[in-house]
Amino acid sequence: MRGQTAVAALFCSLGFQYATWAARIPAIKTDLGLSAAEVGVLLMAAGIGASVSFPLVAVLMRRLGSRRLALLSALGLTALLPALAAAPGYPAALLVVCVDGVLVGCLNTAMNAQGAALEAGFGRNAMARLHATFSGGSLLAALLASGTTAVTPSVTAHFCAAAAVLVLLIAYARTGLLPDDAPAAPGPGPKKPRTRWTALSRTTWWMCCAMAFGTVTEGAMNDWSSLYLKDVARAPAELAPLGIAVVSGMMVLARLFADHWRARWGDRRVVLLGSALAGTGLALALASGGVAPALIGFACVGLGIAAVTPCVYVAAARQGPDALALVAAMGTTGLLAGPPLIGFVANASGLTWGMAVVAGAACVVALCGTRIRWTAVTG
Repeated sequence: MRGQTAVAALFCSLGFQYATWAARIPAIKTDLGLSAAEVGVLLMAAGIGASVSFPLVAVLMRRLGSRRLALLSALGLTALLPALAAAPGYPAALLVVCVDGVLVGCLNTAMNAQGAALEAGFGRNAMARLHATFSGGSLLAALLASGTTAVTPSVTAHFCAAAAVLVLLIAYARTGLLPDDAPAAPGPGPKKPRTRWTALSRTTWWMCCAMAFGTVTEGAMNDWSSLYLKDVARAPAELAPLGIAVVSGMMVLARLFADHWRARWGDRRVVLLGSALAGTGLALALASGGVAPALIGFACVGLGIAAVTPCVYVAAARQGPDALALVAAMGTTGLLAGPPLIGFVANASGLTWGMAVVAGAACVVALCGTRIRWTAVTG
């Protein structure tokens, strides 16, 4: 399906763009002479930009529509790569990365709106597979970064090569994205959301809560799983990176199959059972201790939490562009706030209790899922 591959190209481009500049943080640190604290602020600037982008994204979604907003924000993110490489100093780099975060918020909302429209228009589940291509884009960026660095240490050369890849992805997506002023498929379809500001319903706030705690779970596992294996489970140094590998691998695998699960059991059951599996599996692993239980618990988190964000994005899109923009912003806030929160708890009470907060966050997602009005999409 041309529309699905076009939207997938957008998801791939976002994962590719973010992973491209994140992979060169050490080189940027050296080039600009940054301290560790300044690097932390630089990384946080992207999250802050995305978190505060909600009002702008909501306005642009109503005025431009998801198709034009997705293409414009993707082009902007492409241009920011060479701009970051050419940044003359730390303040300029902070500005570029903050604008990057705003454009990430725009593209994240627009591409998920396109994915939801694809499902609604054609009556087929696709959102989980689309989110899997985001991870594929990150992997592609890592491979390009490794290959380019082996040839030249130049960040500018690397980012220009990455920008060329992004231009190809955007060019492919441009002709296949769904229009905002026509139904996605012949026949009757869902009514187009009103263009004026709409009041957010109670279920929208439950979606925001589910998204925030779901992304807290995702982000914290990526940042703290390896450290838990090394410092708490006492895993050998060569096994510590398996924490991230297990979580990420299970998430990609689950997202490849999650659309079939959604069609068979419905979004509500997938979210409730998945988040409950993530929370209880991790809690049991923490209580058991040891490397093997930890890896099994991490696998439960990756498997269980993988379909939460795709399902919530679909539900939010049905509430209108304002709801989708706010839910997307809350997702970024969860990714931004989760790792520092776990670090604060770990510093006060130990990393085991910090990871217990992650298990609790997954259980909160299950609670929120009971309050959301889900609409099944078959495929």
